[in-house]
Amino acid sequence: MVSSGSLKLNPTLIAVTRRIRERSAERRALYETRMADQHRRGVHRGELSCGNLAHGFAACGAEEKASLKLMNSANLGIISAYNDMLSAHQPFATFPGTIKTAARAMGSTAQFAGGVPAMCDGVTQGQPGMELSLFSRDVIAMAAAVGLSHNMFDAALYLGVCDKIVPGLFIAAARFGHLPAMFVPAGPMESGLPNKEKARIRQLYAEGKASREDLLDAESASYHSPGTCTFYGTANSNQLMMEMMGLHLPGTSFVNPCTPLREALTRYATEQAIRNSEPGGEYRPFYQQIDERAIVNAVVGLLASGGSTNHTLHLIAMAAAAGITLTWDDFTELSAVTPSLMRVYPNGQADINHFQAAGGMSYLLRELLGAGLIHGDIPTVSGTDLTAYTQEPCLEDGKLTWREGPEKSLDENVLRPVATPFAATGGLTVLDGNLGRGVIKVSAVSEAHRVVEAPVKIFEDQNDLKGAFEAGELDRDVIAVVRFQGPKANGMPELHKLTPYLGVLQDRGFNVALVTDGRMSGASGKVPAAIHLSPEALDGGGLAKLCDGDTVRLDANAGTLEALVETETWAERQLVVGTLDHYHVGLGRELFGGFRHLAMRGDEGASVFGGFEADDLARQEGQIHDEDA
Repeated sequence: MVSSGSLKLNPTLIAVTRRIRERSAERRALYETRMADQHRRGVHRGELSCGNLAHGFAACGAEEKASLKLMNSANLGIISAYNDMLSAHQPFATFPGTIKTAARAMGSTAQFAGGVPAMCDGVTQGQPGMELSLFSRDVIAMAAAVGLSHNMFDAALYLGVCDKIVPGLFIAAARFGHLPAMFVPAGPMESGLPNKEKARIRQLYAEGKASREDLLDAESASYHSPGTCTFYGTANSNQLMMEMMGLHLPGTSFVNPCTPLREALTRYATEQAIRNSEPGGEYRPFYQQIDERAIVNAVVGLLASGGSTNHTLHLIAMAAAAGITLTWDDFTELSAVTPSLMRVYPNGQADINHFQAAGGMSYLLRELLGAGLIHGDIPTVSGTDLTAYTQEPCLEDGKLTWREGPEKSLDENVLRPVATPFAATGGLTVLDGNLGRGVIKVSAVSEAHRVVEAPVKIFEDQNDLKGAFEAGELDRDVIAVVRFQGPKANGMPELHKLTPYLGVLQDRGFNVALVTDGRMSGASGKVPAAIHLSPEALDGGGLAKLCDGDTVRLDANAGTLEALVETETWAERQLVVGTLDHYHVGLGRELFGGFRHLAMRGDEGASVFGGFEADDLARQEGQIHDEDA
């Protein structure tokens, strides 16, 4: 175990953390005041009238009713993203029963407070339903709030894994910050078809050299059983970040589902949540646990692992829910001092199970703690600080225990020490220029492809790019621009469907890149992609000024993205108005018109919730009025 007292923190980590704390001081103070007020008004069912309480336990058995009538035992609220269509969330079917049994053994109770939607970007990729994906994060936060609104609970267990689900649950946990929160993962599926072979079949299909049957066979061999997809996308980035913030038990992120160890961890999470509750005697509310240090740890973990670009949106929205103002500049500054320590697909060929076997989270945390790149003194759900997370769980004679994780990587092709990283800096870079501000994931992009200067081909629908590829119109050096894909335009869908086509062009020797105000995905790969451009085209962003044939320079090394157009000409150009009606109707998209109207910019987290305490402080200072909010 690494001692927190012996750690010397990196100066940049200290400076960025201090800057976030100072920037957030007023809104964070207001947040903490509100959470303390919620606690004083009553954390649990003791505040309910007899009629309220009777409704709250009417369906319970006699034993549970007896416990719930007593105010000195804990009642846990279960918020779950279970459904049996999606592999990552299917294992949660059995978790409520396990949790309830474990709670009864502790003399407490647990109730299923509510389910939240869980959609899969893998299913909706390239489909109209993808345009609901990002907004589902905020729907999940609201759905969880509805489940917890009954005020029956002393702590909450959040069961979720994938892309928008965990950020949405985090936002809800922050707004119910007076409750202790325990995040309970389900784990990754076992390894299937090697990632390199899967990528090869996808590109062959894009070129017309493999049949649809070949493609389906490959995809089915890759995604083949219960559990999270094994590549290192947003879902597994979620799990890593939860552990970096101390919201998981140590070493629990990447234990496979449906195993004795996973079930033991779920039971222990229940027991620990009870201990963390006020009746349990060791009250650890979310709002006292998660502060700017935990958020910085999540950013560093994301950078060191080459994680999902989606979290340049999610982490900003998550931090805001806890009264913390995080910016892309913080990502940039931390990236400059954070070494790249992981190579998991799409950054390499290994999968997340290989990472776990090579040393996993215990080794990664040991290295980052030892280098002073994360805050080891943060409180965690385990009742320790983060330095105890160099341990990993195991079963000894059927009993759950923790032991020290490996001090050396067992495979340096997958997981490396700080002393010999894959790269000296993190896997994400912010781009600035006359096209706006965006981000690029460079951990999987070779040095030879990090600077692209080429004429643009403009698309306003991702499906049109496929047609242009098949017609041979892109067989050249080209920067594909897909605009009117931002949150206000159509909900900011992922454009991962375009990866095979652009990858083929790159393999043919062309210099290619993607520039968009949409998202790419947690699986951003070898083709440079400048994404999340803010302001988006619909909001007056520079993408709306571009014309076919303009030359654009994307320089990931310098952090710039420029349309190489004379300044005077650029200033005189009119903004193009996109045709967006086809994005707004069908598959429920018409229900999200209000979300599109309310959505904030990508560099503000693309949330529909506004700035929480930041808005209130601005209103107090007369900067905004109620009719503007």
